Amino acid sequence: MLARVNCSAVAGISGYVVEVEVDVSFGIPVFNIVGLPETAVRESRERVKTAIKNSGYPFPMDRITVNLAPADVKKEGTCFDLPVAMAILSASSIVPQERFKGYFMMGELSLDGSIKPVNGVLPAVLCAQKNGAEGFIVPTENRGEASMVKNIDVLPVKSLREVVDFFTGMRNIEPFLSNIDELLRQDSVGLSDLDYCDVSGQNHAKRALEIAAAGGHNLCMSGPPGSGKTMLAKRVPSILPPLSFEESLETTQVYSVAGLLKDEMPLITQRPFRAPHHTISSAGLVGGGSRPEPGEVSLAHNGLLFLDELPEFKRNVLEVLRQPMEDGAVRISRAGAKFTYPSVFMLISAMNPCPCGFYGDSVRPCTCTAAQIQRYKGRISGPLIDRIDINIEVPAVSFSELTGSVKPESSKEIRKRVIAARQLQLTRFKGSKVFCNAGMTPRDIKKFCILEPSASSILQMAVDNLGLSARAYSRVLKTARTIADLDNQKDILRQHVAEAIQYRNEQ
Repeated sequence: MLARVNCSAVAGISGYVVEVEVDVSFGIPVFNIVGLPETAVRESRERVKTAIKNSGYPFPMDRITVNLAPADVKKEGTCFDLPVAMAILSASSIVPQERFKGYFMMGELSLDGSIKPVNGVLPAVLCAQKNGAEGFIVPTENRGEASMVKNIDVLPVKSLREVVDFFTGMRNIEPFLSNIDELLRQDSVGLSDLDYCDVSGQNHAKRALEIAAAGGHNLCMSGPPGSGKTMLAKRVPSILPPLSFEESLETTQVYSVAGLLKDEMPLITQRPFRAPHHTISSAGLVGGGSRPEPGEVSLAHNGLLFLDELPEFKRNVLEVLRQPMEDGAVRISRAGAKFTYPSVFMLISAMNPCPCGFYGDSVRPCTCTAAQIQRYKGRISGPLIDRIDINIEVPAVSFSELTGSVKPESSKEIRKRVIAARQLQLTRFKGSKVFCNAGMTPRDIKKFCILEPSASSILQMAVDNLGLSARAYSRVLKTARTIADLDNQKDILRQHVAEAIQYRNEQ
């Protein structure tokens, strides 16, 4: 007898429909799975067989053929256990085939018949919803992330017997609902103890970070040890605008595929902050591996990637950042499969000016030779530096600034200006795929970066005297556009361009 059950699988962060076909026919007892199954899928034979028996159902001692269609796409993971088991029980006339209509399911089976959680449930449920599914059966531990998808019933289950009882009409399973609005109201500023009011001095750096946050620009800080670079960077999330629901859903899909979602927080509502160590590999940074997974740049999607001690990263690791920074996505090709992970992020980096860290310091002398300094800075390629909009120096903080009585501005006040500037940008780019000034295309730059005559002459002088590349020229315009937005100015004025140019302090 032939039976069919629908489920979803994930490639990259996108789900696709997999039809599980099972044929149980007379012949020598054998259990075959076809359709490009990898090791974990092939091993499901023993899990499924034992789970069915331990749940109290007979396992057919006949010839069983399982086909995972489309058969030309490699199947990975343990999410096929539950649909395979249900298709076998349906082919054995235990569960009526017609009851599966409109339902998708996924889950890993334990030997005792209980259902374990799996990764990638959110994109799988999104795929099912787009393909007209009425309900989706998921492991109980995955019910939170699955319920983020609207217009589909999410049915959480703990065991194979619950699923069989549901489809045979012996049990009713209530759809699980999450309060999405309540989750979105959880503000990252209210949940964080890091605030710019704790940082004394460094007003120039705070201004640059405010501009970076307002326009989504990449930024690099250079300064001696202890000047507060890491302290400043860790507080950037406190001034970033809140995530929209669409951004939260997209970021949550990445974390769902990576298996990093927490039961108590099924939706990512705070902009991610990722700070990998400088010993990270290129696969760890941008993703990949023998079984591709999202890297740090994708885990920082719609958030912040902080690279401390930038020159200490391996040069080949830094070079792989160039394409994700430009395209906003990581594309990984493997034999027979291609994966795409989103990577729209702000890059904040910090570095010392030289190996000892005190080059240019007014108090402590630098002990490095010119050749050592050159080699140290040479670890970062020109093309990578060219992709960073804002470069600033962060000098050591003076005693008077540390002990001053004037309280620094709080993150809450800075964030208000950032949100106001972002709202202008959302209105400006409404209907397009651009959400902030850093993402402007050359066509957008020509349309929205209108310079007054005096501002244009300053920019021309900068290009001629500083030897700015075409990319650097565009990035100066983008930064100037953000500064104008913070001033609530429609056109870019002279002072906006002048401030943007000073942030091209090449390292």
